[in-house]
Amino acid sequence: MYDELKRFEQILFDVCAIGLLFFYSYAAVISPAATQYHRGIYVIITYVLVFLLYRSKTIIGRVVDYIFIILSILSISYWIYNFEAINYRTGAETPLDMGIAVVGVLLGIELARRVVGNVFVIIGVIMLSYGVYGDYMPDLVSHAGDTFPSLCTSIFYKSDGIFGIMANVLATYILLFVLFGAFLEKCGAQKFFIDFPLAAVGHKIGGPAKVAVIASGLFGSISGSAIANTVSTGAFTIPMMKKAGFKPHIAGGIEPAASIGGMFMPPIMGAGGFIMAELTGLPYSRIMLVALFPAIMYFFSVFVMVHYEAKKNNIVGEKSERNAWEIFKAEWYYTIPLIIITIFMLYGYSPGYSAILGLASCIVISWFRKETRIGPKEFLEAARSGAESSLKIGATVGVIGIIIGVLTFSGLVLTFADIVIELAGGSLVMTILLIALASLVLGMGVPVTAAYLITAVVAVPALIHLGVNELAAHMIVYWLSQDSNITPPVCIAAFAGATIAKANMWKTAFSAFKFAKFLYLGPFLFGFVPGFSLTGTPADIIKTFILIIFGTWLYSYLLSGIWLKSIFSRKQAA
Repeated sequence: MYDELKRFEQILFDVCAIGLLFFYSYAAVISPAATQYHRGIYVIITYVLVFLLYRSKTIIGRVVDYIFIILSILSISYWIYNFEAINYRTGAETPLDMGIAVVGVLLGIELARRVVGNVFVIIGVIMLSYGVYGDYMPDLVSHAGDTFPSLCTSIFYKSDGIFGIMANVLATYILLFVLFGAFLEKCGAQKFFIDFPLAAVGHKIGGPAKVAVIASGLFGSISGSAIANTVSTGAFTIPMMKKAGFKPHIAGGIEPAASIGGMFMPPIMGAGGFIMAELTGLPYSRIMLVALFPAIMYFFSVFVMVHYEAKKNNIVGEKSERNAWEIFKAEWYYTIPLIIITIFMLYGYSPGYSAILGLASCIVISWFRKETRIGPKEFLEAARSGAESSLKIGATVGVIGIIIGVLTFSGLVLTFADIVIELAGGSLVMTILLIALASLVLGMGVPVTAAYLITAVVAVPALIHLGVNELAAHMIVYWLSQDSNITPPVCIAAFAGATIAKANMWKTAFSAFKFAKFLYLGPFLFGFVPGFSLTGTPADIIKTFILIIFGTWLYSYLLSGIWLKSIFSRKQAA
C-alpha cells in the first residue's frame, strides 16, 4: 500500500512538472504578462508539489499533507474564479472570503517552513503580529492595526500580497528560466563550461582557480543560485585547486566567491533581474546592458586576486590534454542557447518567449552527441529537476506576500525611506552601509532573491531621495542582497565550499569574503559613478570604464597582499 502511494505521488509530481513546462511555455508564447490564471495555476501547482516532495513520514502526517493539498487547490481556485467579484466588493468581503484568505495565508507560511525552514515562520508571525497590533508599536512605526481575518483578506486578495510581484515574476519569467537551466545542464553544456576554461587557462599561474572563476561565470549566469553553482562546479574545481597547491580553505573560498558573480551576469542574472524589470517597468534588455560591465568587473576582480594569490604561493596548474581552440571548435554549439536568449531579448521579445526558444535549442543540440541526447526519459528528468529547483523560490511566495502586504498595509514602505535617511544623517555612504546590514540580516534566513525584493521595496525610495537614479538604486540593493551567501556569520555558499574542500568553515567563509570584495565596492560605484550604470554621454561612460578597469586591478592587487610580501622579501635580502 505504501509503495503504491509513493508511485502514485511520483506520477502526480511528474504530471505536475510536465504540466508546468507545457502550460507556461504556451502562456509565454501567447501572453507576455501573467494573468490571474497564470499566477493562480502556478501557485496551486507549487503548493501541491511542495506537499508531495516535502511530505510527512507518518501516516497521520500524510493525511494532513493531502488535506493541505485539497485546501490549497480550493483556496487558490476560489481566488481565481472570484477574482473580478472580489475586486468589486473590496472593503465589503463576505465571511467566506475572509475564511478562504486566512486558510491561504496560513498555508503559505507552512509551505515556506517545509522548504526554507522555521526562520520564515518566525518572520511571517512577526509581520502578521505587527499588522494586527500596529497601534501598540512605537510612534515611529505605528499604524492603526486591524483584525487578523481582515489583515489576511488584504494580504490574500490585493495585488501587493501573495499574488503580487513575486508570483507574477515567477509565473512569467523565473519558472521558464529555471527549467531552461535544467535542460541546458541535461544537454551536456556544463561539461563544456568547465572543459573550455580548463584548457584555456588551466596551465597558467593559479590555473585551476582561474578555471573556477570562468566556469562559475558561464554556468552561474543560468543556474539561478550561488549555492547550486558552488556545489555543481565546485565538485570539480575545488579538488583541482587543492591538488595544484591551494590551501583547502582558500580553494573552498574561491569557488563561492566566483559563484555569486553568476547572479550579476547576463543574460539571466539568477532571478533578480526579472524582478527588477517588474519593479522598474524597464525592458529586461536595458537591465542586461547595464548589468554586463559591472558583472565583468566583478569576475575580473576575483580573477586578479586569484592570480596574485597563486603568484604569492608559486602555484601553477597542469596543462590540459586538449587544446582550448579544439574544444571550442568541436563544442561551440553549447553556447547557442545563451546566444539565442540574448539576441531575442535584445530584439524586444519577452524573456519567457526567449527562454522557450533557448530550451528548445537545448533539446536540438543535445542530439549532436549520442551520450547527451534528450529523449522522453531525459526530458522528464530535466522537467522534474527544473520543477524541484523552482520550488525553492516558489515556496517563498506566501511569506513574501505577507511581508510586502503588511509593509504596504501599515504604510511602513512610505516611512522607511525617512527612517533610513534620518539614521544615515542624509549620507549616501551610510545609507548603502545600512542597506548592506539589513540585507545581510535578512539573507540569514531568506533566499537572496526574496531578500532583494523585500529590501528593494523599502530601501530604493531612500536611495532615489538621495539622488541615485532608479535603476542604479535597484542594482545597489540587488548586489548587496547577495552578501549573505559569502559574508559571515551565515554564509551558506561559503559553507558549501568548505564542505567540498574539507576545510575549516570559518577560514573558508573569511576567504570567500576576501575574494568577493568587489561585491561591496560595486554598490558604491553604482551610487557615486553615473557612468557605471550607463548614465551620461558616451565619452563619459568610456572614461568611467577605463578608470574602473584600472581601479579594479589596483584594488584587487592591493587586497591580495602580494606587495607586502615583496617588501618583506627585499628587507630580508638587504
